[in-house]
Amino acid sequence: MMPFLDNLLSSLPVFLAHVGVTLAMLVAGILAYEAITPYRELALVRAGNSAAGIALGSAILGLAIPLAACMARSVAVWDIVVWGVAALVLQLAAFAVVAVALRRLPDAIAKDEKGAACVLASVQLAVALVIAAAVGG
Repeated sequence: MMPFLDNLLSSLPVFLAHVGVTLAMLVAGILAYEAITPYRELALVRAGNSAAGIALGSAILGLAIPLAACMARSVAVWDIVVWGVAALVLQLAAFAVVAVALRRLPDAIAKDEKGAACVLASVQLAVALVIAAAVGG
């Protein structure tokens, strides 16, 4: 066989394992985020609430950015799991901090107040970038 095809076939299982584990962790993180928020963003988004869309979209990106850094720096699947769990916990904690700082955040999101959603989105993305840099070394 051709060398590049041999390389592809030998590395494909590792690639699929890394992507699969990372995507599974992303889905788990999104479900955890949805569970800890006092409002249901997906239902609000379906009802046309833009603030909920901003909050949920930034949460997804905020979870994905550090997970991508974990995957990029990993040498094994367990690396992704260990650092990915740490990153997800920190991201969920960032939401909790913003929710405490903006006491009426749940009401603001439910009322489609985009200002509160933008503050939440900014914090989530900023924390994601810091975590990703820390994971990336």
